[in-house]
Amino acid sequence: MNRWSSMLVFAVGAVALADGLPPDATYRPLPTVPLSTVIRNDRAAKPAVQQRQRALLESRYDLSDRPIPNVKMSGGRKFVQGGVRVKLPAGKTWDQLAALTPEQIRDQNLFPQGFLRLPHVKQSAGGQVFPQQQIDQINAQEKRSLQRFDVDFDLPDAFTPEFPAPIFLQNRPDLGDVSQGKLLTIRNYYEIMVGNITPVQMEGLRLLLTPFPQEEFNQTEDRKVVEQSNGVACLDCHANFHSNAAFHLTPDVRPQAARFRLDTTSLRGMFNQQIHGSKRSLRSVEDFTEFEQRTAYFNGDHVSATRKGVNLPDRPNQVAMMAQMQNMIDFPPAPKLRPDGTLDPAKATPKELAGEQVFNGKGQCATCHVPRNDFLDDRMHDLKTERFFKSGVVVNDQVVLPDGPIKTFTLRGIKDSPPYLHDGRLLTLADTVEFFNLVLGTKLSADEKDSLVDYMLAL
Repeated sequence: MNRWSSMLVFAVGAVALADGLPPDATYRPLPTVPLSTVIRNDRAAKPAVQQRQRALLESRYDLSDRPIPNVKMSGGRKFVQGGVRVKLPAGKTWDQLAALTPEQIRDQNLFPQGFLRLPHVKQSAGGQVFPQQQIDQINAQEKRSLQRFDVDFDLPDAFTPEFPAPIFLQNRPDLGDVSQGKLLTIRNYYEIMVGNITPVQMEGLRLLLTPFPQEEFNQTEDRKVVEQSNGVACLDCHANFHSNAAFHLTPDVRPQAARFRLDTTSLRGMFNQQIHGSKRSLRSVEDFTEFEQRTAYFNGDHVSATRKGVNLPDRPNQVAMMAQMQNMIDFPPAPKLRPDGTLDPAKATPKELAGEQVFNGKGQCATCHVPRNDFLDDRMHDLKTERFFKSGVVVNDQVVLPDGPIKTFTLRGIKDSPPYLHDGRLLTLADTVEFFNLVLGTKLSADEKDSLVDYMLAL
């Protein structure tokens, strides 16, 4: 057993035993405590759980509401937050940090804490956690509760996507936003979408909005909602085919303390993407749709899924229709972009054009986020961030470990999709620029960083 493995087993043991799980748990054990007792204990512990996560966020980030003047998300209902929010080590500037080698940063413990993995609000339990706006809307429309009794959503609303998000159809770009300013649910989807999509797509949409049992939302005695639940729908997380910043833990890693948080990704532009899933590298929308029911819904544990009521959609028919509906969702309009993915000089500002030059050159962004390919390369990449920190430290029950390869995500419409990176550890686009400037060693100037942010806002 190597050094990392030893530290992980020790850390996981301390975490898991406190939550009633064996330290090397692959399968979730059956409950041994009555649900009423679990509810009472979890509710009693909840204030401390939330406060611990809040303290972590405040130690890592500036959480103040500081939007970029006159810059709103595509639906026009919410401002985009600006500025670097990750806090620096005491006495250091970003330029001073960028001048150091990865080894110096690691040995002096100078890697900004906001650049490390962001733990789940309750890592030892994990599971899907929804923002309050989604909870309230689903309760109002469907009388279905997404409110867990053990945890609440942790990020301030200022750093989440606008809600409800606009919906753009690639088969009807002339319509613009077809959402009518409403959240799509099983109650209203027909009246909102009738006449805009085909019968096959409509059936796919119905299935995407139908709740099915999930690990924390089900009928069994180890659920995390008070009343028995019909479950969750695909579009509870991918609200209006975008993201509402709901999160859970990656289903592909064990043990529990090693699992990383997954921020919900947008389904916009799925029609052009060749791989799906942060870690699984699924090769089709159909694969993604089918395996989400087995993995994200049940933490990759088919044994637990069986007793809760797993949904296994029919591949030739139901999965195909769900995938066809997802393939209809387009990116928001980007009027300054030409068909080849470059800025139109007649429409873009000088600062945006300067940012494009940084993006394609010194910043190394276009190496993975290829403009001609919807700003992605259909590959997975390992940034090897472990060069900058010491692995094995436990933060809020999560062990700090290397991320490994993660898929490239599109930057089209990126201003609509905070927080950033696969786990939402970066709150603003300015944070992402500082992160990659340090990790890639690009040594951008302050003007180059600002121009790069302006460029991404135009995508």
